[in-house]
Amino acid sequence: MRPGNRAPEGGTTFVAVLLLVALVSLGLAFAGPLWSQQTKRERERDLLRLGVLYAQAIESYRSASPGSEKTYPSSLDALLLDTRFVGTLRHLRKEYPDPVNSGQAWGLVRDESGRVTGVYSLSNDPPLAQGVVMLEDRSLPAATRYSDWKFIAKVRS
Repeated sequence: MRPGNRAPEGGTTFVAVLLLVALVSLGLAFAGPLWSQQTKRERERDLLRLGVLYAQAIESYRSASPGSEKTYPSSLDALLLDTRFVGTLRHLRKEYPDPVNSGQAWGLVRDESGRVTGVYSLSNDPPLAQGVVMLEDRSLPAATRYSDWKFIAKVRS
């Protein structure tokens, strides 16, 4: 080619790249809410699983109470290491954060003497599950927000 003659610039590659970026953006716009919904569903499932785990640990603590007077723990830390016995007794492996409330602590349900009888999430977000939620050994009433679900230890005589 001579210096004065240039090949015509069509810009087809540029248009193709713009179309590709637009298609990828459109796909992500549709996938984003689905991923968000799936994440919320997984966190809700974790909330239900951990809530039942805490309730069962509190039940275990109460039933293991020495003597005839059965007491609840004074804090959640007592579930990690029960110091009422000579040996090591753990009702819960570790303290789990609230999965739907950004890793925050649990709300505590206390009896009239101030002892912990259950836990609940402090989140005011609405749950995905509508109506009564049936779990392995308990059921939760219909809730308008996560904090309405109380995971309370069952009293066994």
